Amino acid sequence: MKHLLFLSLLIFSFFSLSCGVVNTVAVNATTNIVDYGLEAIFEESDLDFAEKAIPGNLTLIEALYRAKDKDDDHLAFLLVQGYTGYTLGFVEDVDVERAKVLYARARDYGLKSLKKNKQFQAAFDQDQAAFKKSLEQFDNKDVPMIFWTANAWGNLINVSISDPEVLGDLPKVNAMMEFVLKHDEGYFYGSAHLYFAAILATTPKNLGGKPDSARYHFEKCFEIGKNLFVLPHLYMAKSYCVQMQDKELFQKLLTTIEEASLDSLPEQRLVNAIAKRKARTLSEKIDELFF
Repeated sequence: MKHLLFLSLLIFSFFSLSCGVVNTVAVNATTNIVDYGLEAIFEESDLDFAEKAIPGNLTLIEALYRAKDKDDDHLAFLLVQGYTGYTLGFVEDVDVERAKVLYARARDYGLKSLKKNKQFQAAFDQDQAAFKKSLEQFDNKDVPMIFWTANAWGNLINVSISDPEVLGDLPKVNAMMEFVLKHDEGYFYGSAHLYFAAILATTPKNLGGKPDSARYHFEKCFEIGKNLFVLPHLYMAKSYCVQMQDKELFQKLLTTIEEASLDSLPEQRLVNAIAKRKARTLSEKIDELFF
């Protein structure tokens, strides 16, 4: 009887272990497929198709994330990047409250992953100096997660500009983007430069805005992206040109976006297509923006 009990327990343990192994193998295999799927989405030029396809992909990634025995940093990264890109491209211009929820979700996935670093977690709620110091625990390989987490957080602040509690987080986002500039300024076509360019250009001079510095950062984006990644052109038009009331440059930048071929940077067709659509909407407001 004891032998039968032992055998039963052994079989049960083996079965449980096998199921766990099979589940892990299945999740890992599906994760690889998801990677290819997201690459395909970024190469998509049909905005209607992309808008409908991305939520399903994100739901699948969330399911895979939950199926892992431990939090998976790669899946977390895909969720941060996916939710941020989707919200920027398809939500924030039509539903600000929903955009706040989705940007916060993206930020929180990123912070959960970054807080696995004990020094970063310990310093997170301390003063700004301690927070900035804790970023020194990271290195070049952490640039993608830090950038996309800061990007989501920065966009959340941008759509919550009237909320002083959210605005109080801006120094942390700045510190994270400074980290990206220091360790890999060319990451994602120099988008850390784009972040600082937009902030410096949007802020009026009498409140600390620095249009000359903003222009420097925008031009670094153009240089790094070889004028093929046109999102910086959009942000320069809507921030720097409006603040400086430079209508001629505004029109020149929007023309550059309109004339850009989506095939010139095939791996970013979707982002460039989004920039084109936003540029057309912006051009319709020219009489409101320039006096």
